[in-house]
Amino acid sequence: QGLPNLTLAELIETMGGNNTKPECTELEQLHKELAEQKAQKAELSQQVQKLAADRKPTEFDPYLFPSLNSLSANRSQKTTITEYIIQHTENDQALAMLMNAVQHACKVTANAIAKAGPAGLYGLAGQENSTGDDVKKLDIIANDIWVDCLSLCGVCCLLVSEENEDPIVIKDAHKRGPYCCAFDPLDGSSNIDCNVSVGSIFSVYRRQSEGDGEATVADILRPGTDIVVSGYCMYGAATELVVTFGKGVQRFALDPAFGEFVFVSDMIMDPKGGKKIFSCNEGNSLQWDPPIIKYVEECKDSGYAARYVGSMVSDVHRTLLYGGIFLYPADKKSTKGKLRVLYEGYPMAMITEQAGGIASTGMFKGKLGRVLEVMPEHIHDRCPIIMGANRDVNKVISLYSEEGFEVKG
Repeated sequence: QGLPNLTLAELIETMGGNNTKPECTELEQLHKELAEQKAQKAELSQQVQKLAADRKPTEFDPYLFPSLNSLSANRSQKTTITEYIIQHTENDQALAMLMNAVQHACKVTANAIAKAGPAGLYGLAGQENSTGDDVKKLDIIANDIWVDCLSLCGVCCLLVSEENEDPIVIKDAHKRGPYCCAFDPLDGSSNIDCNVSVGSIFSVYRRQSEGDGEATVADILRPGTDIVVSGYCMYGAATELVVTFGKGVQRFALDPAFGEFVFVSDMIMDPKGGKKIFSCNEGNSLQWDPPIIKYVEECKDSGYAARYVGSMVSDVHRTLLYGGIFLYPADKKSTKGKLRVLYEGYPMAMITEQAGGIASTGMFKGKLGRVLEVMPEHIHDRCPIIMGANRDVNKVISLYSEEGFEVKG
């Protein structure tokens, strides 16, 4: 009612039907632009593939070119530490089992450290360890992890931990094996509350006492030259496990995607010395020998950079990768040094030498010698440490020689 007398065509035009054609034209234009964008994208993809094919792959390619299967690092094809252990333990099933226990201890320790803040595990435990250091809560947790993993693997007969005053002798004949292991379950734990990198250090000996009875301390109180395998695990931005079986040094990183350590690279120090870095606690400088004071002053005068974390694992790891020198020498206050022989000095010295560096005691018991040749008398004995690139360690040794000190080895 009330509508004008219009034809159907006139009614459609009145209601906006005359816009039908322009709308169709606009839709066609959008389709055309979309097709052009797809063509441009395909062309760009071809150009990227051509550029990628013409360049040398790098470790950054999985991030720069995630869509290119030819450059994406297939993590499932990388060598795992489990595979590496099987290949390099020379059919020694007991050693393979021990090393698997070590990597398991590293994984569990890394997990405990990662959860320490939310779980309220920072801070002191209210006790001291065997060497008089204040014990953190995580020290106790890490020690329990390492002791459990190694004592239950069935191939260890004796364990020495920084946190235990006496050696742990495996008494059950069914859980006892041919190997002795010394370890620092959490090196640098004084830094743990401020989230600085810490680590675990270990060394492994084959027992020398005959028979299958209980091991004795003499089975592990031996020079570092008798070590079968040594290594350390660093818990930092990534969890890395570095090991040596006496044939070079290998670096593995824990892949959180599938909980396995995968091979990263061999670790070989720059024969020219690498970066000019010196690492030491200069707060002790007033107690140092004159040659050490002179060397550090020369470093400052010749453009060396000072880097010191206060966690041996972190400082040595950087030294191995970048070059330079790490020093924790004996001094007037600590005439035998501060670092423990069996589970700090020996394993780090073996790794340093296998990577192409030098590990010297500096001045120790009246002469300069090789760390691996120190003969410990007690399981928690200490020794001085001067290790790193040949260029730098030899310079320290030469300064001692100029003072008329005897150099051994």
